[in-house]
Amino acid sequence: MKLGIIAGYSGRKFSISMSAIKFAEALGYESIWTAEAYGSDAITPAAWILAQTEKIKVGTAIMQMPARTPAMAAMTAMSLAELSGGRFIAGLGASGPQVVEGWHGVPYGKPVSRLREYVQIMKSIFAREGALEFEGKVYQMPYSGEGATGLGKPLKSILHCEEDIPVYAATITPNGVTAAAEVADGFFPVWMDPDQYSVFSDPIEKGFALAGEKNLTQFDIAPFVTVIMGDNVEECMMPARGSMALYIGGMGARDKNFYNDYCKRLGFEDAAVKIQDLYLAGRKDEAMAAVPEELIDACHLVGPAERIRERLQRWKTAGSKGHVSSMLLGCQDPAALEVVAEEML
Repeated sequence: MKLGIIAGYSGRKFSISMSAIKFAEALGYESIWTAEAYGSDAITPAAWILAQTEKIKVGTAIMQMPARTPAMAAMTAMSLAELSGGRFIAGLGASGPQVVEGWHGVPYGKPVSRLREYVQIMKSIFAREGALEFEGKVYQMPYSGEGATGLGKPLKSILHCEEDIPVYAATITPNGVTAAAEVADGFFPVWMDPDQYSVFSDPIEKGFALAGEKNLTQFDIAPFVTVIMGDNVEECMMPARGSMALYIGGMGARDKNFYNDYCKRLGFEDAAVKIQDLYLAGRKDEAMAAVPEELIDACHLVGPAERIRERLQRWKTAGSKGHVSSMLLGCQDPAALEVVAEEML
């Protein structure tokens, strides 16, 4: 099992705990993941961390695809990969309509088509097998649509990137997971019950079939896992409870919330409806209280060290089956990171 840490994005102020990152690097953690919403970006802190570390890989979870052209994302990835000796991982995501249209001022469009084309274009740029030409539903290179001058020409990257750059996708919808399994090297569910790989198995196999010769050994399933260590289990659950209430209840419109749909697929349909009703009514504390303990415990690691070690056995079993190959931990507590490393590395 590979282990990583989620650094996330900034709040009002931005700081990066390099001491925690270097401690994780010394323990054998493989990766650290930056993020972006509508404040700090994901690339600047990735470069900052890469410049101050030696072994640990740095990925973006996520770079918002609508905020950049595929070529810009590829240029960024190649630059960081070359400068860091191959330690950069490109993690992509569609973000959501509120951010894409409200913040970036571009249409949300078709996220699954965008993902499939975006990754194909990036990998074509990496490969440099010819000048870039692409004709898709979302992207066309050279561009010949409205406003075009007609002067665009197929180009090949000046930079010869000799480093391998894995491309991951953040997605949980069945069609999104299929697209990720087809064109990407891995994907990160926002959370995952390691006992319920069946939620993803059909979409993943469908994507593998579209890709041709591909299987789980070539595709990294890397869920986000909150880890909070302490004596009181209920208190440790509170941060995860708040995050899950936000995503299930308020991350999207009532009829278009991917996380709410995902909660239902995990077997918590009644809870998903209740959480959303409460959250959208402004009753956020009640929405948090409505998040089932069973759901939190299924997807995260909370409580005393011995309890966390015991709960990690489920993840070990899933890892032995290839159903989970990485755990990206929402945690910067050195003691908790050490407990997980002792059990899993």
